[in-house]
Amino acid sequence: MSRLRHSGWLSVSSVAVGSFGTVLSEFLPIGLLPSIASDLGVRIATAGLMVVVTGLAAAVAAPVVTVATLRLDRRIVLVGLSAVLVVSDAVAALAPAFPVLLVARVLLGVALGGFWAIGAGIAGRLVAEDQTIRATSLITAGISIATVVSLPLGAFVAATANWRVAFVIGGAVGLVALVLQLLTLPAVPSQQRVRPAALTGLFGVPRARVGLLVAAFLFAAQFAAYTYVSPFLQDVARVRPDVVSVALLVFGVSGIIGNFATSAALDRSVLGTLTGLGVTLAAAVALLPLVAHLPVAVFALLVVWGVVWGGLPLGLQTWMVQATPQGAEAGLAMFVTTIQVALAVGSSLGGVAVAAAGIAVDFRFAAVVALVGTAALVWLGLRTATRTSTAAAHH
Repeated sequence: MSRLRHSGWLSVSSVAVGSFGTVLSEFLPIGLLPSIASDLGVRIATAGLMVVVTGLAAAVAAPVVTVATLRLDRRIVLVGLSAVLVVSDAVAALAPAFPVLLVARVLLGVALGGFWAIGAGIAGRLVAEDQTIRATSLITAGISIATVVSLPLGAFVAATANWRVAFVIGGAVGLVALVLQLLTLPAVPSQQRVRPAALTGLFGVPRARVGLLVAAFLFAAQFAAYTYVSPFLQDVARVRPDVVSVALLVFGVSGIIGNFATSAALDRSVLGTLTGLGVTLAAAVALLPLVAHLPVAVFALLVVWGVVWGGLPLGLQTWMVQATPQGAEAGLAMFVTTIQVALAVGSSLGGVAVAAAGIAVDFRFAAVVALVGTAALVWLGLRTATRTSTAAAHH
């Protein structure tokens, strides 16, 4: 049994490397947009499309890949998605023109959406049941670590090499994930027959509906504020540019800590943990403009914000898996679609707020959105629990 569990954790680690590779490939080029625009002869605003198309492709791919592969062994699907990641980075590294680069980023979106939907849901089938949350937290840690590493690594590539090296690095990580999965992932036969009706049917499951609604609000709140955290630090808090990089690194490292700390809290109460995270997110972004003149306070709040953000995706994923025990892949597919759309909407609304009234107002707006989502979680969560207990009493 111990050998089986050891093998299971190796398998989980191979999936974690895959999640790390997909998110690293998504974020690594963001700091290289000026170089890419200059080299391929497009405007920076046009170059920014390579970020947008990846998110949109991921939003579409999550449910489509889940339904299209419903009869396939999940090992084959994950290995295939890792292969798509490698191909997308190879095409991007060799792209002779910007349209080719966009095609590569669409391919990356397919790998990203599919991997998030299927990879997180597979954790419980690789380890003992009581270790599922820890295994899922390891896979989502790959996302947190990639977010941290992508910023300084992108800056390093921009300063020392051609932008194409960034895609070579992403492809190399994807290749490592592919090899590890081939070596360690056991056969994982598909247990769930996810059909299109199962995806829309989630809205008829109260607990799943709550999870998707709350995820939409909290991700929109996060990216309404986080998209403009660098301008906030530079223009409002008056932090030096070199210190901004340190601040973002601190935020990212805090996120890694928050990911693993949240896994322990979720074992005790998923509703309580998510409620605490939502309220703390709102408090952190609301307070930042008020203490902008106090560098120590700004850094302290960034740590708090980072810890919260490291835990929220894991908490929301856990909620969705528990809400759809007979169809976790369907739940996670819709979760990925929801958060990708919320990310784009939140970032866009944040931009409108910044343009109309400034960054401080944008952060307050984000705090209100987070509080609305958290209030919905508490009210609907308790209401669902009451209905469930009442129904059980009648039986």
